[in-house]
Amino acid sequence: MYDTVSQYEQVLSDELTDWHPPIMVRLWQLLHPLAAGTAPMFVLQVALYALGFALIVAALVRCGRPVAAAMAAIVPLSPLLLGWQMVVLKDCQMLGALMGAVGIVGHYRLARRRVPWIQASTVVLLFAYATLVRANAIFATAPLIALLLPRPGSMIGRGILALGATAGILLASPFLDHHVLGAEPSGVEKSLPIYDLAAIAVASPNSPSPFSRAERQEIARRHCVKAYFWDPLGEPNACEPSTERLQDESDRTLYFDLAQSVAVHPVAYAEHRLRHWNSTERWLVPSNLQEAAPPDEAEENDLGLNTPSNPLLAVWQSAAAAEAGTPLGWPIVWTTIALLLGPSAWRRRDGPAGRLALALIASVLTLEASFLVVSIASDVRYHLWSMAASVLALILLSDDLRVTRREALASAALIVLVVGGGLFTRWTLPAAPDTYEAMIVAPSG
Repeated sequence: MYDTVSQYEQVLSDELTDWHPPIMVRLWQLLHPLAAGTAPMFVLQVALYALGFALIVAALVRCGRPVAAAMAAIVPLSPLLLGWQMVVLKDCQMLGALMGAVGIVGHYRLARRRVPWIQASTVVLLFAYATLVRANAIFATAPLIALLLPRPGSMIGRGILALGATAGILLASPFLDHHVLGAEPSGVEKSLPIYDLAAIAVASPNSPSPFSRAERQEIARRHCVKAYFWDPLGEPNACEPSTERLQDESDRTLYFDLAQSVAVHPVAYAEHRLRHWNSTERWLVPSNLQEAAPPDEAEENDLGLNTPSNPLLAVWQSAAAAEAGTPLGWPIVWTTIALLLGPSAWRRRDGPAGRLALALIASVLTLEASFLVVSIASDVRYHLWSMAASVLALILLSDDLRVTRREALASAALIVLVVGGGLFTRWTLPAAPDTYEAMIVAPSG
């Protein structure tokens, strides 16, 4: 994909920016002598993905849960999940690293054994890589790590640890990217405040704004504020001329302006963020929304990153696209399932399966909640970890969900509401544009 090509160019040139995760480029450079192209990183992410699930399957078999083990063996063969693992991307690297770490921990914890120090060291490295390989990964890894550690004993202490780790990583990431990993600033951190400021400016055209009246009118006229993504605001053929002045402002100035705008127009900000969250969760959206299925051909490039010739490629990715079009491919469904599993996991938190499931659920819910504030695009690949972790938590708890009749009825009603609402909008709303260029200029979205 475009991100893959961009990062491989940095691998070859050694000219890094922080638009894509520098930690991934540096790792790729270490592995590049083994083979050119995407092969080393592809093998790494798929091997970790497979290892993680295999270790969980083996642990469930050893615990006398063959049905759960069979279910855990089927999940990684999901056309959608495995189809995306065929693409070397930061999201798939994150999924592979987290599955490898969770698999190692689960393999020992489900058997009520301590994780040996060598394996524990590997887990630390995998968690560190997963945390740095996506800008918002810390919202998934911090609660996961806090709940998997043997200490502190209290849930309050674990919560404080997760919050502290999240704040620490968010503050330290720029230093790590620029001074340790050697990446040049790209201005990527300005995308979020410009996206939110533009939305508030369009929603309140007569209020003070860092955008001039002419800029604000042009953004509104060209429909550049979209729930789906921020891209029209940075596209030269769309609204980049209306936002480039703000691109020259400092991060501090932009976030100060955003804080002021949110304080004055909290409803406009909340509506904008909820519309985007709905879009990235793929809930009440039209059919044919892009960036759900994995690609079946390579982005055009002159670096030798070609479309694989395997005849099964098109068949498999077509199956992935079909799954992405069903509720199984909607992040909102798995977010809802994680939410509904929470009480059962909490009641079983003193047992190994319940504790592992609780850690996975907390990771899913905090990551998905983060999209309410820090997301600027609606790609399904951003939710791969949440989807895999939710279904794994369901399998871990499947032998004893411990739900009351009232909880079961409420859960069923919520699932019907979520799935029914999603199906209704896909049947009734006009289909989304079928190309990126068309999405940029669409009058809605």
